[in-house]
Amino acid sequence: MSTALVTGASAGLGEEFARQLAARGHDLVLVARDEARLVALSAALTAEHGVRAEVLAADLCADDGRARVEARLASTDAPIELLVNNAGVMEVGAFAAADVNKQVREVELNVVALVRLTHAALNAMSARRTGTIMNISSVAGFQPSPSAATYAATKAFVNSFTHALYEEARGEGVHVMAVCPGYTHTELHERAGLDPSSGVPELFWQSADEVVSEALRALDRRRSVSVPGAINKVIAAGSSVTPAIVSRRIAGIVVKRT
Repeated sequence: MSTALVTGASAGLGEEFARQLAARGHDLVLVARDEARLVALSAALTAEHGVRAEVLAADLCADDGRARVEARLASTDAPIELLVNNAGVMEVGAFAAADVNKQVREVELNVVALVRLTHAALNAMSARRTGTIMNISSVAGFQPSPSAATYAATKAFVNSFTHALYEEARGEGVHVMAVCPGYTHTELHERAGLDPSSGVPELFWQSADEVVSEALRALDRRRSVSVPGAINKVIAAGSSVTPAIVSRRIAGIVVKRT
């Protein structure tokens, strides 16, 4: 039975990935800062699916936290066959007025932690010539996003980084995939002050279950990228051919209305 390590597993997409992977029979390593939530989730998944769900509480913005997760990814004891780099944070608001420390933490979690964990996993998987890395990005990564400038930039990095690694890892027996959801009913959006009442129509929203189910179907098909939801697919496709001067102004208008 293969083992999957999921970061940000205490809530939102991370929790849903853990639940659906457990239902598929994967043993799990659950990573997040909130140990109490992880313990409760571990007990629930073990009781419901009979899988082993290891708890690894760690702050991925701290050197020691990242190091412990990197060590687990490199371990040959119950080797990790699937890494889901899901942990992330979103800060919304004008950059000049923002707390710069929060902006830097956003980069540390969304980019630095993802890079370090991917590096640890890729080396271990390449040595075994098997494994999968799934990096959770966003449709925000396809265009500049005023009022979420740092967040969108981190996700643009994740998209580019993941596509490059997909090509590098193809000959190593390792599959790398990006998942790019849009507005999703999770704590990530709630903490950023975004929900249907903020002005974004319900039509644009998906549930965590919908996003994860589509992502895993794309993984089964060995896709390099999954953009869950028809509207998000249109946004992603349009952004790829629209000049930045146009896409950033459209994004700015949308943000002002929320």
